[in-house]
Amino acid sequence: MIEIDGSFGEGGGQIIRTAVALAAVTGEGVEITNIRANRPKPGLSAQHLQAVKAVERLSGGETDGLKLGSARLTFIPAELEGFEGDINIGTAGSITLLLQCLIPVALFAERDTRVKITGGTDVRWAPPIDFYNMVFLNAIRAMGCEVYSKVIRRGYYPKGGGVVETRIAPLYHMNGFDLAEDAGEVKGISHSCGLPTHVVERQAKAAERILHENGYDAKIKIETGTLGKRTVGSGITLWKGFKSGSAQGVRGKRAELVGEEAARDIMRELESASTVDAHLADHLIPYIALADGKSEMNVREVTKHLETNMYVTKRFLDVEFEIENKGEVVVIRKE
Repeated sequence: MIEIDGSFGEGGGQIIRTAVALAAVTGEGVEITNIRANRPKPGLSAQHLQAVKAVERLSGGETDGLKLGSARLTFIPAELEGFEGDINIGTAGSITLLLQCLIPVALFAERDTRVKITGGTDVRWAPPIDFYNMVFLNAIRAMGCEVYSKVIRRGYYPKGGGVVETRIAPLYHMNGFDLAEDAGEVKGISHSCGLPTHVVERQAKAAERILHENGYDAKIKIETGTLGKRTVGSGITLWKGFKSGSAQGVRGKRAELVGEEAARDIMRELESASTVDAHLADHLIPYIALADGKSEMNVREVTKHLETNMYVTKRFLDVEFEIENKGEVVVIRKE
């Protein structure tokens, strides 16, 4: 059984998601200790429970310690079969973070996985769903993964209630990742639910102004929802190739500030010589390790999340990542 220190690196739920996913893919049992030991509320949260339960359904695996607040978890996988069904995370638990655990496992299952997930689509401290659909999924599809996801409705903090439908086909072959920066325009979605239409318009216009001032063309779609009793919130996600920026609306925060924050977020990436943004890089590490052939990506910085995913991935797979600091960017390679 592979032992993982849950307090390593960023010390959050990412360790659990990556370790359980790779355990299922490799067939190796895993024991994770010190789970989220340095966080204000240490141990497993409801969101982590749902992610592990989803992998259980895919693999028929067995777990011990799967309860709220648990600081230790063991998972022993079985055969990967795939499944069709619903998963309700509850409240505004992040749908994208659950998919981070589910997708790599489903790719190695024997049949299609089709799942409808209820939870948060656009919440703080988690990748927004538009980053996942427009950036991350495009990256792994370029590697040979057939994964498609559709937003049925948005879900914001604290009520959640968002719904995403995802289909994952069994993987036949996965190529390495070595794609150049996209030369097109910046695209985006400014969205809200239960708020006046002018909120999303102001978010979009503020983001476009910042981008235009810096020489970038932008095309930002407007999306509004009317499920105010179910969930209320707003946000904006911008992307260009494999670089992105986003911001969430907060009560009392002007819509213009939200749009400007997202634009400045992506500008940090666009102005660097990186080929992928710092968020995408850590998501790709397990896929790069599992892929055939060479992979290479340039990142603006090596984040704690990136270090953590490399640590966990190397515990399961015979892989080495070459890290070369070239001053302006850091090159991550897998031969």
